[in-house]
Amino acid sequence: MLTFVGLGLYDIEDISAKGLKAIRNADMVYLEAYTSLLTGTSPEEMVSYYGKELVILKREDVEQHPEMFLKNAVSNNVVFLTGGDPMVSTTHIDLRIRAAHMEEKTEIIHGSSIVSAVCGLSGLQNYRFGKSCSLPFPHGKWCPTTPAGVIGKNMTDNLHTIVYLDIQESRYMTISEAVNLLEPMTFKSGFQIPCYIGIARAGSGNPGIRAGSAEIMRNTDFGGPLHILVIPAGLHDMEREYLEVFAGYGNQTLP
Repeated sequence: MLTFVGLGLYDIEDISAKGLKAIRNADMVYLEAYTSLLTGTSPEEMVSYYGKELVILKREDVEQHPEMFLKNAVSNNVVFLTGGDPMVSTTHIDLRIRAAHMEEKTEIIHGSSIVSAVCGLSGLQNYRFGKSCSLPFPHGKWCPTTPAGVIGKNMTDNLHTIVYLDIQESRYMTISEAVNLLEPMTFKSGFQIPCYIGIARAGSGNPGIRAGSAEIMRNTDFGGPLHILVIPAGLHDMEREYLEVFAGYGNQTLP
């Protein structure tokens, strides 16, 4: 049995009662630690709270060598932990397909997701989002321009865009770093982004949110991780008012 458990957004208390029960009844517990992180806790604290040892999986373990934990699930009760909701990532969808081909029984215990949290924190209506994209750190001269294409198409269609910012073992991308990558990228693609929405620490007791120009984003201290960026399309009246009240939209005075 392989159970995918979503841990929620920020700390150990985000997990559902059902998810916690699955962990404590498991024979083996794996923590996938590269698509998302719970920055409000640590693996050591999770072990203490869950009462189970964790096997931490890196990118290569999940994407290149998943046979290790998939085979264990044939005769054991295995739990696979992920930040957010487990099926938002296509990598985890692929794992469930692989498990099905091995005739393993699987179960999903959902968790709160950044996809819905973005709507709650920004006030943007969920049905007005288009395709999302990821923004990686440049590697040498390699810097993919796919995000500009996705954002440009969504803006043409009057749809909002979620931009997932890169997470690596030793660093995470900040909102200001993301803006500094997107500005020249979109300029070369023939358009500009008039407004950004920066969100930090979604799910915590003190999330950061600010809406405004590239200059506003560069000069705002969003604090600790994780950060995410939203590119809004044309705003409905209620969306605009929400951003004015909760994200300083329209107030161009720098903090």
